[in-house]
Amino acid sequence: MSIKVKSPLAVFLPRKTKKHKKMILNLNGFRNWSHFLSNDIKKVYTECMRDQLQGVKLETPIGLKFTLFKSQNRLIDRANPLSIHEKFFCDALTHFGCIEDDNDEFIHWTHYTSGGVDRDDPRVEITITEIK
Repeated sequence: MSIKVKSPLAVFLPRKTKKHKKMILNLNGFRNWSHFLSNDIKKVYTECMRDQLQGVKLETPIGLKFTLFKSQNRLIDRANPLSIHEKFFCDALTHFGCIEDDNDEFIHWTHYTSGGVDRDDPRVEITITEIK
């Protein structure tokens, strides 16, 4: 069985007096975020995934395929955004009880691929495959 979910390339952190802050999910930003900021971003990301993951139960082990759809036709190191999506998505899977844990006993493989350019809907598509 396979399940496909969509993930945004960025999330918006709510702020009280200013407009919401757009946080692009990639390794370049992640390494500069404080622990507190990273935690806040992960919480917002998890909430973005709620409708797609809540109530889903997966038979483990699973494999994950991350497909990046860029907004521009520029060269990109796809591991930069996809590594952070993998980290936050695996944490969301455990948060919603889809899998027991996100270690290598439960997730056997991950694969990163490019999906091309989609100017109207840049995103990461994540395909979850149950391994028999």
